[in-house]
Amino acid sequence: QVQLVESGGGLVQAGGSLTLSCAASGRIFRINIMGWYRQAPGKQRELVATSTRGGSTNYADSVKGRFTISRDNAKNTVYLQMNSLEPEDTAVYLCNANVYTSPIASGDYWGQGTQLTVSS
Repeated sequence: QVQLVESGGGLVQAGGSLTLSCAASGRIFRINIMGWYRQAPGKQRELVATSTRGGSTNYADSVKGRFTISRDNAKNTVYLQMNSLEPEDTAVYLCNANVYTSPIASGDYWGQGTQLTVSS
């Protein structure tokens, strides 16, 4: 019904920057919250940042001041601008969206993930 496709991951040196994108497609009536999570090897999945449809944002303490989430509601796309990257940011980054497929039916959807590796 709904697909989320991330792009923009890769290998970057510590201190560098990268922007991730996530585009939603399919049966979409409206998207509420969109966000980014990450999972490093051997660790639990953790929230990185979220954005409401109106633009209110929330960040993990570990990325505040370095990462910026934004979205283009017309394109059903969310972005994650990452600056001052640290080796500890290395993880698979996953996009999440709460999507209404009709006026009354909603669900949580996940992308397949994109790998970010930060070298020291």
